[in-house]
Parts: sequence; C-alpha cells; structure tokens
Amino acid sequence: MTGDDVVMINNRIISDLADGDAVDLTMPNDIAQVKTGKNGNSLFAFNAAGKQGELKMRVVRGSADDKFLNNLLAQQQNAFSSFALMIGQFVKKVGDGQGGTGSDTYITSGGVFQKIPAAKSNVEGDTNQSISEYLMKFSNVVRVIT
Repeated sequence: MTGDDVVMINNRIISDLADGDAVDLTMPNDIAQVKTGKNGNSLFAFNAAGKQGELKMRVVRGSADDKFLNNLLAQQQNAFSSFALMIGQFVKKVGDGQGGTGSDTYITSGGVFQKIPAAKSNVEGDTNQSISEYLMKFSNVVRVIT
C-alpha cells in the first residue's frame, strides 16, 4: 500500500502539487554495461551516468512553491557558476496492509534545472494552463528502504 508521499527540494516540503503524475522521478541511464564478444567472453563496466536522475514536478502555477522554485531557477540563470546545486528527497510511504509502515526514500543531490517552465493560454477549460512543470536533473540518486 502506498500514499502520503513527500517531496522536498533544498529541505522545503513541496505541497502545492498538481494533479495526475505530480512528481515523476526517473533514472534514464543504465548503471552497468555488458558486452559479449568472441568465444562468449563478456566485458562488464560500471556506468557512472546511471546514478543520475531526472525529476519532473507539476506544481500549481503562482503558488508559494511555484514562487520558491522559480526563485531557485532565477538564481541558476543569474549566476550559473555560483549556483548552489539542489538537494532533494522523494519519500514514498509504504504499508503492509496490517498497520505497519515504512519509507521508500530517494535521496538526490547535485541538482540543476533543465528547462524553464512552459506556459499556455486555453479557452476550452484545459486545466494544464494552471500548472508549472519543472524539469530538474540530479547527478546522484540513492534509494533507501526502511
């Protein structure tokens, strides 16, 4: 059983999350490579890029969390070389169905914004115009289950 997930950026709990997939953390790169050659000899190599994570977060446009994230983005854009890389946590609360709970925690570090949130105007009721979608990349993701 899962629910009551928590996401934090720079030790701030982000609570103004939108609908649907409000938070999506993916690890797009393989952590290892394997290549098999002549006579079945295999080569194995660690891929450091496999530790990277991409975070997509959908927050309510104009909310306190949107302002917080936009301020961090502005800091990155104004002075990239002196920007303090972001840290974060994505905690999934898990239950065993008998009252016991634990946490499936992803600890992220070395974070930067990948894109400026897009905007649109729609006159047919598209609620996505009320969402700011932030895309971030982290250089390191560690998963801890407790």
